[in-house]
Amino acid sequence: MDLVTVDDVRAAAGDLTGVVLRTPLLPCRWDDQLWLKPESLQPVGSFKLRGATHAVARLDPARRARGVVTHSSGNHGQALAYAARAQGVSCTVVIPEGAPAAKIDQVRALGAEVRMVAPADRLPAAEAVAAEQGRTLIPPFDDRRIIAGQGTIGLEVLADLPEVDVLLVPVGGGGLASGIATAVRALRPSAKVIGVEPALAADAAESLRTGELRKWEPARAYRTSADGLRTHLSALTFAHLRARLDGIVTVSEEEIAAATTRLVRDARLVVEPSGAVATAARMFHAAELPAGRTVAVVSGGNVDPAVLVAAAGRPDPA
Repeated sequence: MDLVTVDDVRAAAGDLTGVVLRTPLLPCRWDDQLWLKPESLQPVGSFKLRGATHAVARLDPARRARGVVTHSSGNHGQALAYAARAQGVSCTVVIPEGAPAAKIDQVRALGAEVRMVAPADRLPAAEAVAAEQGRTLIPPFDDRRIIAGQGTIGLEVLADLPEVDVLLVPVGGGGLASGIATAVRALRPSAKVIGVEPALAADAAESLRTGELRKWEPARAYRTSADGLRTHLSALTFAHLRARLDGIVTVSEEEIAAATTRLVRDARLVVEPSGAVATAARMFHAAELPAGRTVAVVSGGNVDPAVLVAAAGRPDPA
């Protein structure tokens, strides 16, 4: 399979100017070997804006005129709606039932048409819209443009912390980890890129362990609070992770909750459970990880207010 290259990632970086925020690296006061990459600070609250902006920028005029469509539990939908609006392109987002209301409301607020469907129907529904209306389907992760766009995070980390030893990256569909691993493997091969998944949605860990792409049923993956990580890998992202990821760990729901509290209270970040899993890995599984200067990607902050209030009210994690 033809994998994304570091040159693809560099090309994507040029499309992000003026739309995507170059997020800082934040040192952690509770861990002097940990830095946070807060993609929750993006205008749409997650890293997804990178891939979406790159994908829309690469549409030819005829496709731009017909618009775009995607399926998303919220973050990619918001990102594509934002990127499409910024570039004058119409957008439809198919959202699975059970997605956080805050994310659904934001997609609508950005001017996109929303279609709600059962979780198992999200991709077929998006494909139907594309066929009926001639829109270009821009999937959340199963796309070379999306992977290249997400990989720009790796370029920024290496520019700001050239001596980084470990990058911890949330894994849902695998586009973020695929892109970051592509950039880091090419430019700092001594650094390790480790994926992090909820134990209740650990299809990627199972796939990498068995060497075969495994897809968990929605009812099984939807048990995790990390709604952005409930989806499974595609053949494309699986190929990237098999070739370039250095390992994967899983975290429990209790660990995700504790990391969310730590990020909210001590890092002063608005963070959703999906965005806390990389920090949870460092907090609770450091012995399983390579040693050294570590960056945890805080992938998103589009959190239901009730979840945020609960996180702020829990006792400080040990």
